[in-house]
Amino acid sequence: KIMSLLPLVQCYFVVNAPTRRPDRNNNDNNNNDNADEVKAPEQKKQDDDYERFWEFTARHRRTLNIYVHSQHDLLRGTFRSLLWHPHKVLDFDNKHRYFREQLSEYRRRLGVRPATKLLVRRSQLFADSYHQMKRMSEQQLQGRLQIKFLGEEGVDAGGVSREWFLLLSREIFNPDYALFCAAANKNNVFQPNKMSYVNPDHLSLFRFVGRFVGKAIIDGQLLDAYFTQSFYKHMLGVRPSYHDLESIDPDYYKSVVWMLNNSIDGVLDLTFSTTADEFGRTKEIDLVPGGRSIEVTDANKEEYVRLKTDFLLTKSIRAQIGAFMRGFREVVPAGAISIFTEKEMELLICGLPDIDIDDLRACTDYHSCKESDRVIQWFWQVVHDMDRQERALLLLFVTGTSKVPIGGFKELQGMSGPQHFQIHRAAGVDRLPTAHTCFNQLDLPDYSSLDKLQQNLLMAIREGSQGFAFR
Repeated sequence: KIMSLLPLVQCYFVVNAPTRRPDRNNNDNNNNDNADEVKAPEQKKQDDDYERFWEFTARHRRTLNIYVHSQHDLLRGTFRSLLWHPHKVLDFDNKHRYFREQLSEYRRRLGVRPATKLLVRRSQLFADSYHQMKRMSEQQLQGRLQIKFLGEEGVDAGGVSREWFLLLSREIFNPDYALFCAAANKNNVFQPNKMSYVNPDHLSLFRFVGRFVGKAIIDGQLLDAYFTQSFYKHMLGVRPSYHDLESIDPDYYKSVVWMLNNSIDGVLDLTFSTTADEFGRTKEIDLVPGGRSIEVTDANKEEYVRLKTDFLLTKSIRAQIGAFMRGFREVVPAGAISIFTEKEMELLICGLPDIDIDDLRACTDYHSCKESDRVIQWFWQVVHDMDRQERALLLLFVTGTSKVPIGGFKELQGMSGPQHFQIHRAAGVDRLPTAHTCFNQLDLPDYSSLDKLQQNLLMAIREGSQGFAFR
């Protein structure tokens, strides 16, 4: 019965769907409060029509995903606008399938290349791989790799390559190379090291890592390499928001949230400058010209937070990001990867985890609520009904990573060591749940119905920090 309605739905898309992709960074631009007042009437009407279209398609996301799953060519035609839908209505599986098809077409245009052989020593895995991959051409990077471990008889029919990808994905985080540092709240999630310049070849090595991660993506190889959400955003060309500060400096993130939600006039003594500490030396850096002489007030504090976030998450590691992205884009076509969100990038690189919900529930602590409460019972009912993708997104939303600890959820790590999954009772009714990844903490409001809880929880884990800046 649903499929019989497809022709009507296609007609609706032909008439109402936008034909161009909106700017993904628009949510961060908060200087256009009066934009509606200066828009031409025709443009404002078109924007209103598009907004109604986005809302309609978001309400019917499950039906649309059924259509796309059964007839994937729809994404090349009438349903193409779903690829850039602001509410991320497409399931990861449908996006992934489309992405693989795009890569296959790209590789066909480049032509078939013979396999490139890499001979590596286990004791020098990183160095041998680096020196050989940096000499590879674009065509070779798109072709198949054939890995040979020196002194071993194994023939690479796929298994040796999988082992190489896995081992090297762990080696890139070796502190001896000084390329990455662990996030403040998770010792198995990594961010580019702003002081990587202590290694004189650091930018060349970052370019190699970008090539390696890109090669794993196009070959469908899964890595044991988990990055911060802000770094995934950089891979996608999306500007990080202040929410991403939580992973690199939880205490500073708390102070930012406080200053945005409270008056700071006469309370905080801040200027449009920041300090950087490198090897024991502290220097002051202006966020704008003459910034150390400009006071931060209630009137300009949002601009200050935006500039400070940009400095901490982008400018301070701009060279490292740029080198990584040069290597990454030499392998992965920029347009092909842009359909994913930052959370889906982790699933693309690391795969969908097998999450044991019974183990997660057994290792959950409750605060200001108890397991027998109606809303908690509803929560676990919704989680049990989730598919693998939705469970992975839930884990990402609450803990900052989709990685399941080897020893189960009793070994889940927080800011100060082992920390159980936590559910805290939050104020309000039928609000979106929020999370604090430093503490593996889900703040769950009360809900008037099971359906309302499911709706809001799924919206929160799918959209995450997208669109929540400066509320």
